[in-house]
Amino acid sequence: MRVQLRFSPVIPTIASFLLAALWALSVFAGWGAQAFCAGGEAASLCSQRLSTVSAVSGLFAVLAACCTVAAWLFPWPRHDPQAFARLMGAGVLAWVVAEGVLFLGGLLVR
Repeated sequence: MRVQLRFSPVIPTIASFLLAALWALSVFAGWGAQAFCAGGEAASLCSQRLSTVSAVSGLFAVLAACCTVAAWLFPWPRHDPQAFARLMGAGVLAWVVAEGVLFLGGLLVR
């Protein structure tokens, strides 16, 4: 017996967009620098190390964005719900990894 779980494609899409917004604000709007480089040692040295962490995290962010875009733009995932779910799941997982790398790296930067 095979159980098929049905969910709206909007749910992982919104999750992906929210994680993308959190990542972008952390990297580009200075949330990460304020969270990890406020106080303590020289802010410029900490910001340099945080930019290295952001670059590594950015690799996973690019992968996540590509998976999300591919799930919506290419015809084969839109016509195959299982392929769509796999691509969107991989995208959301890559966003979570990007956030995790940014967070753990930020903790190490301190």
